[in-house]
Amino acid sequence: GTLLISPFLAAIALIIVCTSPGPAIYAHRRVGKNGKHFNCYKFRSMVQNADEQLKQYLAANPKAAKEWAETQKLKHDPRVTKIGAFLRRTSLDELPQLFNVIIGQMSLVGPRPIVDSEIPKYGEFFSDYKMVRPGMTGLWQTSGRSDTSYDRRVRLDAWYVRNWNIWLDISLIVKTIRVLLSSKNGAY
Repeated sequence: GTLLISPFLAAIALIIVCTSPGPAIYAHRRVGKNGKHFNCYKFRSMVQNADEQLKQYLAANPKAAKEWAETQKLKHDPRVTKIGAFLRRTSLDELPQLFNVIIGQMSLVGPRPIVDSEIPKYGEFFSDYKMVRPGMTGLWQTSGRSDTSYDRRVRLDAWYVRNWNIWLDISLIVKTIRVLLSSKNGAY
């Protein structure tokens, strides 16, 4: 399937490179199965120096700093490019994670891949999280996406791990397709 959509992936990469300086693919260190770190691939949806800009933005905007501390996301993130906003809303930015799936670092369905700074937020549920590979989609992505509270995301991930079965994965893949086709449930 990845080979079949490779022209589409190449077209997205070309649009990113032509509209914003920097590489098309962004590799971000995430925590995977057994707590092992891996580079999680995404199409770049932000400006090139996004980490530095985030520090400056949060220092100057206490309300945004509070939002970031609670959710690890910003609803109105000034670092996101125009094409990046579209890619995020449609989740096309996550298509390069298919390569993470192919090399065995991720699964199609599973908990959301997290960064080290999120481990304390998982508390007792981190042991559940690291039992499985993180997924491209999962319960939190189909249960409100970016509008879900962080605590709820953690509990959904833990519930998924404890109640996994093949039918759950199939139903989440179908639900993901419905969510992606719905214009009101986009990520940011």
